[in-house]
Amino acid sequence: MSQLENPELPHAAHYSIEVARERIAGKKLFVLTGAGISTDSGIPDYRGQGRVARHPMTYDTFMASFEAQQRYWARSFVGWSRIALAKPNAGHFAIASAQASGSVTALVTQNVDGLHQAAGSKSVIDLHGRLDRVICLSCKSSIARTEMDEYLQELNPNITKDNSVEFTPDGDAEVDGTESFIVPKCKKCDGVYKPDVVFFGESVPTSRVESALNQLASADALLVVGSSLTVNSGFRFARLAAQSSKPIVIVNIGPTRADDLAIAKIEANSSIVLERLLID
Repeated sequence: MSQLENPELPHAAHYSIEVARERIAGKKLFVLTGAGISTDSGIPDYRGQGRVARHPMTYDTFMASFEAQQRYWARSFVGWSRIALAKPNAGHFAIASAQASGSVTALVTQNVDGLHQAAGSKSVIDLHGRLDRVICLSCKSSIARTEMDEYLQELNPNITKDNSVEFTPDGDAEVDGTESFIVPKCKKCDGVYKPDVVFFGESVPTSRVESALNQLASADALLVVGSSLTVNSGFRFARLAAQSSKPIVIVNIGPTRADDLAIAKIEANSSIVLERLLID
């Protein structure tokens, strides 16, 4: 058994890891992560094995009615606490270590959980925003999600958080009977509060995209971790890397849109893989 082998990994993964290590050795890595990297932190992904694929509320639906906003905040009030308690796992720490050593030169995440920063990563581009921030859509002021939670609890003292309910990576929990839930208005202008995340159907801010694309242009290779690349905001990086002949390595359980573009596809637990792929 080689030093990279681990009985917890499928046999094919050992070979794929060694191939990937050879191809990315000494290269500046642009890392793109998705929900799959956080599953070992207790946060489920959207389309993982054994889960029914579903999308959270869209931007248009949220903006269309107060009832939709009630539904969102009631469900998020329950689900957010699960995400707030999550801790980084070995995959997050492996990336942070590789970033500190200089091999990872750019880190872009589709996740909104803040776990890369909690693991020590710097200059993370949160492509879809952060769930721990809330913004007012009118005056653009922002508050911490913990402060929003205090408002919600004060206005809804009889609501209890059931930690057994199913939830998604954006904190959307399976909760019914939200019609009486009271949602606070902005304390500065009475505007509508929205989590500082990019909803489905909402555009990623141009400045984030441009920053990420500039960093991709300066990198030598692309590493995709825990993303099926189903949405174009992530797939674009794989497409552009391939057009520039940059090697692409994918660590993901299940198919991705870029499988045919990758020089190595590792179908195994990212927490185990990344320690062996990125750390000497």
